[in-house]
Amino acid sequence: MNTNSSPSQLKITDMRIVNLKGAPMRSTIIRIDTNQGLYGLGEVRDGASFYYALMLKRIILGENPCNVDKVFRKIKQFGGHARQAGGVCAIEMALMDLAGKAYGVPAYQLAGGKFRDKIRCYSDTDSSPDAEEMGKRLKGRMDMGFTFLKMDIGVNLIKNIPGALTYPQGMLDTNQVMPPFTGIQFTDKGIDALVDYVSTVRDIVGYEIPLAADHFGHINVESCIRLARALEPFTLAWLEDMIPWQFVDQWVRLKNATSAPVCTGEDIYLLENFKPLIDNQAVSIIHPDLASSGGILETKKIGDYAQEHGIAMAMHMAATPVAQMASVHCAAATENFMILENHAVDYAPWNDLVMGLPTPIIQNGYIDVPETPGLGLELNEDVIKDHIDPDSPGYFESTEQWDNLRVNDRLWS
Repeated sequence: MNTNSSPSQLKITDMRIVNLKGAPMRSTIIRIDTNQGLYGLGEVRDGASFYYALMLKRIILGENPCNVDKVFRKIKQFGGHARQAGGVCAIEMALMDLAGKAYGVPAYQLAGGKFRDKIRCYSDTDSSPDAEEMGKRLKGRMDMGFTFLKMDIGVNLIKNIPGALTYPQGMLDTNQVMPPFTGIQFTDKGIDALVDYVSTVRDIVGYEIPLAADHFGHINVESCIRLARALEPFTLAWLEDMIPWQFVDQWVRLKNATSAPVCTGEDIYLLENFKPLIDNQAVSIIHPDLASSGGILETKKIGDYAQEHGIAMAMHMAATPVAQMASVHCAAATENFMILENHAVDYAPWNDLVMGLPTPIIQNGYIDVPETPGLGLELNEDVIKDHIDPDSPGYFESTEQWDNLRVNDRLWS
């Protein structure tokens, strides 16, 4: 029994933030305080504005943080796809941290218990235009103990090869046009170059280890199909985000045209928006980012729904250890989980941002699932202060100006 907390009497009294900057992160950590001295931590996804969290402060003040689902339902209308869900998701993480601390259990227990004690990870690895160098970098990940790999292949690797691409003038240098509308296509020469690249990498890392691929560029579904078919001999673990997630019919075309697994999902918010892809068997693997999909409980719902349709779940993650460990708890509680991403293996200070976890946090390609209450970590104040964005407020300064905003923003009248 936790004698320091009376869960039924908990009330949210404050929410404060600290903005971080420095390789490899650009995130906001939020802290939700209560009337009993307990607090919970969450994180606004890399690249999202901290305003997405602060605008919700007025809604959660006075609520009992243990009523995670109730509070989530009050705020979820203010989330949107990709980074626009950052505030809602950060608050949900913090609520799960708080509720776990109040009841003295790890966050995964609040999600129904765990299926595994360790979470398999892969490490984001910087690309190289030289295939042999890329293969060596990935082999280095294997030497570190990683048992799953991912690399980027696509337009950026071949854009300087004459005749590898065909495209309208100016389109190759913009990322503001959705892929179906750019007119960029691979030529046979371009596809051959990418096939040679992947072949070289596979020869170096071998076939005993899964190797996934991402970042193909803003190309149309027809070029995606041609490339996917050409890469089939290399048994890639998946081809990620080849086209925007919104175009379900195109995903069905792509999936049905190749034997290579395809996946998407890091920009999708809420289960209801994953359902069209899952119901139509448009993907082989779903790929939510807990910091944009709705938090721990919503992402578990997404994984469970996919499992009912025979689809596995991998998880995108590019954040500090706060959101990373929220993802670990979700992965532990979701049966069809496959693999979790990490972007910080090469940045040692990332491990020192928090206390209460093993150092380094990832060991031999796995993260241990914490058995301590909530997310299982506390901030290392000194290291956090070394990473504060100099153009933003300081360490959890007052946000009282956000307390009393009043707007009529309910969805019904």
